[in-house]
Formats: sequence, C-alpha cells, structure tokens
Amino acid sequence: MNKKVMALAVAGAFAAPAAFAQSSNVQLYGRANLGFDHYEAKGAGNPVNAPQNVNNNRDGRFRVFDNSSRVGLRGTEDLGNGLKAIFQIETGVNIDNGSNTAQGGQGNASSGFWASRDSFVGLDSNFGRLTFGRQSIYWANGVNAQFAANYINTEIPWTNGTALGRINSGALGSAAPARVSNVVQYTTPTFAGLNATLSYSPNFQEPVQNVSGNVDTDGNIWGATVRGTWGPWYAQVDYADVSGNSSLVGAPRLDGNAWKVGGSWGYMPGARVGIIWVRSQANNAVGLTTGDKVNQDGWTLNWEHTFGNFQVMAQFGFTNDIKNCNGDPGTVSCDETGSTGYMIGGRYFLSKRTWLYASYNTVRNDANQFADYVGGGITSTALPAGGGATYPYGADPEIWAIGIFHQF
Repeated sequence: MNKKVMALAVAGAFAAPAAFAQSSNVQLYGRANLGFDHYEAKGAGNPVNAPQNVNNNRDGRFRVFDNSSRVGLRGTEDLGNGLKAIFQIETGVNIDNGSNTAQGGQGNASSGFWASRDSFVGLDSNFGRLTFGRQSIYWANGVNAQFAANYINTEIPWTNGTALGRINSGALGSAAPARVSNVVQYTTPTFAGLNATLSYSPNFQEPVQNVSGNVDTDGNIWGATVRGTWGPWYAQVDYADVSGNSSLVGAPRLDGNAWKVGGSWGYMPGARVGIIWVRSQANNAVGLTTGDKVNQDGWTLNWEHTFGNFQVMAQFGFTNDIKNCNGDPGTVSCDETGSTGYMIGGRYFLSKRTWLYASYNTVRNDANQFADYVGGGITSTALPAGGGATYPYGADPEIWAIGIFHQF
C-alpha cells in the first residue's frame, strides 16, 4: 500500500512541472461594468407618422445596466524560432440579469453563450499574426475613442461607424460590421510605426435569402484596417465591404460598404484629443424603398484629460442628412435625417483596475431620424424589423448614468 502511495507521489511530482508550465501560459481575465442609469427618448414629431407620435415617445425609466462585461481565457505556446501558437475564448456576460437579453428585451449577440465575443486560434511570428474565429472587423477605434466599453457606459452612437440610425447595425443589417463569425484575419508586423489587418468571412451569416426567397449562401464580408503610431500621434483608417447580410425572406441581399478615418494627439499622460469621420453606404436604409443605395456621413470630436486620480471626458458629434435617395423617398423622407450628439463624463480611479464613473449622453435627432445607443443593447427602445410608425422618428434618447468598472 505504501509503495503504491509513494509511486503516485513520485509520478505527481514529475507531472507537476509540465502542468504548471502549461498553465503559466494561460490567463483568466475579464471585466465587470455595471451601474444605475435613467433612459428616455422623447420628442418624436415626424409629420408622416403624426397619429403615432405619442406612442413613439419612450417615457423615462430607471435601470440597473451592464455594459460589455466579459470573462475570457487566452494563452500562448512557444513553438520555437519566433513562432507561437495563440488562442482566445472570450464570452460576454450580462451580470445585471444573467441572460443574453439586453435592456429593451432584445437579444444581445455579444453575450449569453461561449465565444460570443472575440475568440480565435492562430499563429504569431515575426511575419505577422494569422487567426481564425469570431473576430472584430472595422468598428474598433484604438486609442482614438475608448469611452463605450473601456471607460464608462456608452458614447455617441456613430463614433465607431456602426449606428447611424436608419443606416444602422440593427434589425435590417448594415454595411458597417462589428464582431463577425467565421473570420480569417491577418495582421502584419509593424514597420515605421505602421501595421495593417486584413479580414475576410466567406459565410458570416448563412443561410441568406435572395429576392426569390431561395437560399443563397455566398454572402461575404471583407475589411482592412491600417494603424499608425508616431510618438503622441495615432491614426487609423478602416474599410469594410459587405454582401448578403439579409435573413429576411423576399428581401434583397445587402450591398454596401463603410469607411472610417480617425486621428488623435496624446498631449500628456492620460490626456488626448482626436476626431473621427465615418461613412456608411447601404441599399436597405429603414423607411426608404428597398434597394436604393444611400449613404450618410458622421463626425465625432473626442477629448479626455486626467487630473491626478480624476479623468474628465467629452464628445461632440453630428451626422449629415442621408444622401443619394434619387427622388425615391420610400415611406419616410431623406430630408431631416441628421443627428447631433453630446457626451460628458468623468471617472475617479480607486486603483489602476477599478474606477467609479458618471456620465450624461444625449442625441438630438431631426424629424426623420432615430439614432440611438444600440451598442451592447443598452437602449430600452427595441427597434422592430419592419420600420414604419413604430420607430421613434424624431425622438431624442438621453441617458444619465453612474457606474463602477473593475477589470481582472
């Protein structure tokens, strides 16, 4: 009996270093970002939908909210000669309700199941990085703007180029992608402060329906990002091309593209000012005749400044009217489709990983627009798939929030 116990102990002792070596390359990480806020969207006044304007207003409500909390595993293995195997499995968690539904009862595709956020496996070397999995395309802004998920509760909706309202990442799809399934992605090494990422998904949303209602499975998306860092200066250019993002029987395939150009200056530690321009072009803007290819531009000015343990931040932005309607306005005009957005906030650092924050966010929509805070499902306005009078045209979403952010 004693010999058996001794044998097991010796075997365990010899096995332990290998186990510890493996676990030393694997990291458990995550963040929790929750708080208490007040949301409303009032001011609807679209003349086309006048009888429904009262219904389109969203009365104010208090909420406990979660913004982009997550848990993840990531790791590397050194394969020799500068080559490494890498992996990441990141899952969004709604700590406020323990489900995958968001504030308005709508589903949140970035939470509630394994690998719902950026997750991949691949190789990294001096020749670049190649990965396969569910990965982000186009929407991230680097250090140009990080307010939405890294700092506080949310930011001006079109800052990342995916939520311009009627040309949106909502129910009818958008030419501006965010986190996409089935992606192969290559990132170059950095040369003279520059690097680039190329992304392609051959079947990011299958099956899709063509105009005859038949299954058509050749939908695809590709994107490119170029980044540059030169001392305190940072610049980034993104482009994405989308085809086939429609799951509605009888609806045409989405055909569109998106551009985003931004730059910023870090004028001291914890302080930065920058500007971002976005353009989204698509053939399925809500309220217009399906198939018309229209576009819209947006601008956002970002600022942050740190005083000791306190950081203040602000944004101002606007979108122009939708263009290229070609005299075919559908059910809702392209006129008066602009928006103006404001954000002011601050955070107090309790440590490098934990802070308290407060913020005020609002969007002032023209009569034929409904830009809203849709990232992570933080809106309480659940936009339907059909459009029409059920959309809060002209309503102005507004959020007051306090919260706590902790990362590990």
